[in-house]
Amino acid sequence: MRVSRTVIASLAAATALTLSVAGCGHKPAPSTSQTSQSTSSSPAAKPSAPAQAGDYASLLIQATDIDAPIQFAGSPPTNNPNGQPGVATIFSTQDNSHAIKDTIQVLPDPAAATNALNAAKGNQGDNVKNPKTEPFNVGTGGTTLTGNSPDNSKGVLILMFTEGRAFVTLEFDGPVDSLPPQDFVTDVAQKQDAAVKKGLGG
Repeated sequence: MRVSRTVIASLAAATALTLSVAGCGHKPAPSTSQTSQSTSSSPAAKPSAPAQAGDYASLLIQATDIDAPIQFAGSPPTNNPNGQPGVATIFSTQDNSHAIKDTIQVLPDPAAATNALNAAKGNQGDNVKNPKTEPFNVGTGGTTLTGNSPDNSKGVLILMFTEGRAFVTLEFDGPVDSLPPQDFVTDVAQKQDAAVKKGLGG
C-alpha cells in the first residue's frame, strides 16, 4: 500500500498517540496472624501464558497498535488460514482505500519457518506484478516485495520475516503506484514482531 502524498504529509505531521491501559486490583489486608506468611508468599503478577496450539489470536497486533492519521479497524481473526497452523486478520480503513493483511503461520521449529519464508519469496506473483525485492530490518530474514497488483488496481508492499518458529506476512495495500512510508511499515512490523515473541514465549 502506498499512502498518497496528502496522507504521507499527514503522517509526518501527526502526533503519535500513546494508548495506555492501567488496571489495578485491591485485595483486603491480611489479618495480623497472616501478615508474616503473606509477606513472603505474595505472588508476583502472573506473566501471559504462551499461545497454545489452535489458539494463536494473541499473536496478532490490534487495530489500536496502528499509528496512523486514518483509523484502521480489524476483522475477526481467522484460525489456521489455508489449512496451516496460525492466524490471520485484515485491518482496513472505513473507505477500504488502505488495508493491512496480517498472517502468522506457526511452524514446528525455526528452520521450518525459514523454509516457509524462502518458499514464499518466489511465490508472490498473484499479489505483486514484477516485484522489487529488498531486505528489511525486522525479525529474521526480513524481506519486502513492492509493486502494483497484477490487475494494476492497487499498490502493494509485502513484508515477510520469521520470529522463532513463526513466519509472518504483512501485506500493505493502497492506491496504485504508491507505497506506505517506511517508518509506518517499520512501526507496524516491530509491534507485530514483539507480539509474536511474547505470545510464543520467545
